[in-house]
This record gives sequence, C-alpha cells and structure tokens, in this order.
Amino acid sequence: MNLRFRPGAGAARLFLALGVIAALTGCRARSLLLRAPPGPDAHEYARRLGRGVNLGNALEAPNEGEWSVTIRSEYFALIRQAGFDSVRIPIRWSAHADAAPPYAIAEPFLQRVDEVVAAALAEGLAVVINIHHYEEIMKDPSSHLPRFVALWRQIAARYRNQPDTLSFELLNEPTDQLTAARWNDFLAQGIRAIRETNPYRVLIVGTAEWGGLRALPALELPEDDRHLVVTFHYYEPFAFTHQGAEWVNNSDPWLGTTWEGSPVQQQAVAADLDRAAEWAAVRNRPLYMGEFGAYRKADMESRVRWTAFVARAAEARWISWAYWEFCSGFGAYDADGDSWRQPLLDALNPR
Repeated sequence: MNLRFRPGAGAARLFLALGVIAALTGCRARSLLLRAPPGPDAHEYARRLGRGVNLGNALEAPNEGEWSVTIRSEYFALIRQAGFDSVRIPIRWSAHADAAPPYAIAEPFLQRVDEVVAAALAEGLAVVINIHHYEEIMKDPSSHLPRFVALWRQIAARYRNQPDTLSFELLNEPTDQLTAARWNDFLAQGIRAIRETNPYRVLIVGTAEWGGLRALPALELPEDDRHLVVTFHYYEPFAFTHQGAEWVNNSDPWLGTTWEGSPVQQQAVAADLDRAAEWAAVRNRPLYMGEFGAYRKADMESRVRWTAFVARAAEARWISWAYWEFCSGFGAYDADGDSWRQPLLDALNPR
C-alpha cells in the first residue's frame, strides 16, 4: 500500500461509526464487499494513487507552452524521486479535435500525449488522464454530448492496451449548464462508451458544481460498476487559496488572507473531509482528492501550514490526493531554478 496514512483519534472514531453504518445496512454492504469483480480493484487503485501531483498548465492550455509550461520527460523522474506515487495529467482534447463528426482527435496531439503518458509510466508512477477545460460543453451540454462520447471512444481505444496503472477521469469540474442532473446522464453515457474497449479499467468520476464536495450527494454512479474512484477538488477557504488569482473576479481584496491553522480553521477542513468520507464509506467507493493547493500570492508560511494540514487530514481518512500543481502558479517545483520549493515539498511529503 503506497499511502502512508496514520489515522488519528478523530478518524478512528469516524471509521468506527462508519463500521456501524455498514453493519446496519446488512446484506447489501456485505454483498458489495464479497463480490470480487475482475480487473483492478478500485480501492487498491486509489491507494496506489497515494500522493500525487498535477502537471497543470501544460496540455490543458490551448496549446502546450502557451501557459508557460512544457512537460519535460525528466520531470517524471524528479516527481518519483521526491516521493510521489502518481501524476494527474490535465488534457484539453477539445482544442485538438474536429468540431464535426466523427470528431477526430489530431494524430500529432495524440502522439504527444502518448509520449507524456509513456514517460510517466516508465518511472513507475500511476497516471490519471482526463478531459480538461472543455469549456464549450459547460455552456451548451446537449450539443456537445455526442462529441464528448466520441472523444472518449477514441481515447479509450487508443490506450486500451496500456497497463492498469493508467486511469481515465471523465471530465474536469462540470459546471454552468452542465448541472448535477445533466452530469449524471453524461457520466453514464461516457462510462458506457469507455467500457466498450476498457471493461475493467479504473475510471475516475467527479462531481458537478466545479468538482466540489457540495455536489457529492447528487452524484449517481452505476451500481454494478465497481471500477470507479470518486474524485473531488478542495480549495477551502477559497478566499485564502485563490487570493489575487487573476482568473477569479474580485479576488484582490482577499490579498493578505492567512491560514494560521487555528482550531476553528482545522475543524472546518476536518468537517468537510469527514462528510466526504462518510458518503464514500456508506457507498463503498474510494475517494481521490484530485486537486488542492494555495496560489502563490498567499504567504508561504500559510501555504505550507494549509497544504500540510489538508494532505494529512485526507490521508487520515484514506483519501489519496494530487497537489495542484507541479511548476506554475501553485507550483511546488521551480522550473526556472530547476529546484523544489522545499517548504511546500516537505508539507506534501514530510521526511
């Protein structure tokens, strides 16, 4: 098991309570545990994801390099040597695919993704690839549903023979007109398309409302598909993690917001993650916190305190995670200086 979890007393009480819930549900809970579906176990895969990092601002830019990040193959060795278990690679397929049927993805872009995936797998990292920044689908979901399904048919067929350490995340942060109810329908159709060629590959599925915890109760999953890991993103308190963020309206007044790790601040994080853990335990679904981080305009001491607390709190609840992100505005690595920002790295992977 790759996750180095050390549940504390609070987590122990939580899991004792969840055990009681599971016992009360009787045969249904036991049947879920006793059935051993073929292929990789979703819970084991979530543990394999362990501590991860996002390769953000690269392949999900309109074109790689336009947001100041180009993925270098040596990054994956650095990530592995720093103690990480996995990488999440956000990808804007929609910028490199035809707008009309059959919605073909450009071969040069597919080959570039091939290179990046191969470099990550070669370092022994678990790899998550997703559909990221598909902005058009958020504004007009119905028109883009056929394209969404076609994209996944192509991606799934392309990587059907890759190791089971590669997983597919269906869509990053559904929002706007792609409501929770609509997302459940899109999710079901996307899963069916992928299962045509990858019947047992682990898939990662997130929530509506920007992928946050608030929409977790509305998420509907196919009960008979046990090769699913549920993901959420965590950036609370938002006024701290996104202070001064250029893409967030009116975020400058938040500048100077600190995170001291007070009992009240810690309890707010713990309560959020407790609710997620309870939801997952009742449904026997593993969790993956696919993004969390604090933007560079927060003071480093607060960023370190928040990052360490959120990471350890997730681990205490058996939630694997991926830090947002490697080497850009939230970055734990300084690409210009070719060095880790050691305080952030130590917060993520304490020595």
